[in-house]
Amino acid sequence: MNQFNETTKATGKKAVQTSADIHMKVKTIAFVGLMGAVSTVLMLFRFPIPFMPPFMSFDLSGLMEMMGGFMFGPFAAVCIIIVKILLQLVIQGSLSLGTGEVQNFILSSSYVLPALFIYHRNKTKRTAAAGMAVSTVFVSAVAVLTNLYLIIPFYANLSGMTVDDIVGMCTAVNPAMKDIATMALFGILPFNLIKYGVTSVVTFIVYKRLSKLIKGIISR
Repeated sequence: MNQFNETTKATGKKAVQTSADIHMKVKTIAFVGLMGAVSTVLMLFRFPIPFMPPFMSFDLSGLMEMMGGFMFGPFAAVCIIIVKILLQLVIQGSLSLGTGEVQNFILSSSYVLPALFIYHRNKTKRTAAAGMAVSTVFVSAVAVLTNLYLIIPFYANLSGMTVDDIVGMCTAVNPAMKDIATMALFGILPFNLIKYGVTSVVTFIVYKRLSKLIKGIISR
């Protein structure tokens, strides 16, 4: 009889834990979706940076993606990115014949994943900062390569423009960007270093406070 009672108690405890785990997972999924929505809102408030390529715009949507990845892991970060892009398509449609959305996914993933890989191996402030620094440099390099050899040529082909036409748009806002090489050196590279560098600094400042609040809500 005692053994039966102990087994019953253990089974009941396991059921309670399972129920609590499911409840926590549901809350986590809900927060991932919410962070994707907030990321979309942040992206809607994008704006150009003076003297930078006019087809690029600054926003802080990477803030939610990086925070979500720090809290819930790389898969959650990718889900936030996907939610952001899908919601943006629903709200605004594609403003770049689909090329902007493809580039958004590539660059957002290139930004968050290296940092998360470094951070989740040893979760400290130092590794978080180091991870975001590495990610900022990495995504800026990826932006140069993908813009020059994938996105810009593909967009030019779809829109009936030439790459020289796009370079000309950049020259109009910054005479230093006279060709593909100078557009990469004085436009694409510094723009992304600024964008993701600022995003990393803001993330580092607000992460601790917001993560405690979110984790506290989820664990209730």
